[in-house]
Amino acid sequence: MRPWILLAVSVLAVYWGVLAAPFHYDDYALLLDPAITTAWGWLDCFRLEQSRPLTWFSFWVNYQLSGASPAPWHAVNLALHLANSLVLWTSLRSLLPGRASWFAAFFFALHPIQTEAVAYVYARGILLATLFCLVALRLWIAGRRAPAIVSFAMALLAKEECAAFPAFLLLLHLSTNRDRRERLPIAVMFALSLAAVGRVAWLAAATPGSGAGAQSGIPPAEYFLTQGVALWRYLRLLAIPTGFSFEPGLSIETGGLAFLAWGGLAALAWLATRYFSGAGAGFWFLGALVLIAPTSSIFPATDLAADRRVYLPMVAFASAVGLLLRRTDFPRLLWAGAVVLGMLSYVRVEVWRSPEGLWEDAMRAAPGAVRPRIQLSRLRPPREALALLEEAKQIAPGDASVASERGRVFMQLNQPGEALKEYGEAVALRPDDALAYNNRGAALLALGLREHAESDFRRAVALDPCLKEARENLSRLGVRVDAPCRR
Repeated sequence: MRPWILLAVSVLAVYWGVLAAPFHYDDYALLLDPAITTAWGWLDCFRLEQSRPLTWFSFWVNYQLSGASPAPWHAVNLALHLANSLVLWTSLRSLLPGRASWFAAFFFALHPIQTEAVAYVYARGILLATLFCLVALRLWIAGRRAPAIVSFAMALLAKEECAAFPAFLLLLHLSTNRDRRERLPIAVMFALSLAAVGRVAWLAAATPGSGAGAQSGIPPAEYFLTQGVALWRYLRLLAIPTGFSFEPGLSIETGGLAFLAWGGLAALAWLATRYFSGAGAGFWFLGALVLIAPTSSIFPATDLAADRRVYLPMVAFASAVGLLLRRTDFPRLLWAGAVVLGMLSYVRVEVWRSPEGLWEDAMRAAPGAVRPRIQLSRLRPPREALALLEEAKQIAPGDASVASERGRVFMQLNQPGEALKEYGEAVALRPDDALAYNNRGAALLALGLREHAESDFRRAVALDPCLKEARENLSRLGVRVDAPCRR
């Protein structure tokens, strides 16, 4: 069998299970976004306020063709991963000697750390961005620099996490021919990256609840220190491919462990410089650190770590592995290793085929995390949900989301008085949250306190004029809503 056919068959055999997976977590928000669900929504996909227009446009196409059926959405993600694996091989053939390109392609395609990006529809942005970066790399190697710039611009329109790609090309430039003609195109790409990053930083600051930048609630210095630990977690998962989780369970680290982690990474980077020239293994290791920098440096995000963030850097990590393994005297053992990686990915895909299984797995991996309990509470009967949320409250007594979820369950149990207490606590903990006011208004209305409910609904609309629930609640009360929604 030709190797490229073997690679394609392997990817499909390992990941076919995602076609039977449901939507997960943020996937459901896509089905409520007018930019995706309306016939002319594709125009909204390209508005200034949309940070990832190309990815959103792909979601729009998915919805228009298949509606809310998850299988076609997952099929697109799987097709993108297959395309990335094949394009990676074709791009590396001129950069890596002998069998190294094949080892790299199979490591990239079958390693279980890639499963999250493939199985999670919302992660499609990094799949698209990686595809366009790989196409740009292939064009760059062929000396077609202007098309490479265009392809990189498309990658930025898919997801801004690829912003460090010009720095990767600069490393390649320094480690190989140092052609002066490459400097201007690299500078143009850097300019595009700076523009994209600046725009995303503005959107993160201006969008309530974005979970990034200042909205994350994490100081940049603390986030940076913690990322040293997160990077070691990624390296451990690459070397020992077990222990994956949608909820890594990391906490802010600012003490000795953080400094030790960054010191260890600096030592590895220094050692890599010894094998830097000629696009050797050291170059690819440094390149991987560069590619992961946008999500693992100083720009904070609510999630301190996520397996899908390694997807693009895996291009470089896999290449380093391919170079290290190319001279082995036991090639059959290496192919056996690829089979093991594929089996581990297959098992990981099975976890993603059930929302309850995914969050139970996350809770086992991070017993002290709140989010898995909240998500599981939405899948369990009310009494079981309250028990889970009570555990969450013990873990994080000041978490407004836990109070809101408890209020939701009490509303299901037709206990609006208890719900009002929980929603009131959520408002006290998060006084600028429009949804918290809307929820409290719903409890007040259920208790017959119409005037107080209307006041809360009005407050919710004042905080977020586009909050659909609050606008609908005011409409049911016969109150006209004048505040325009400008999203």
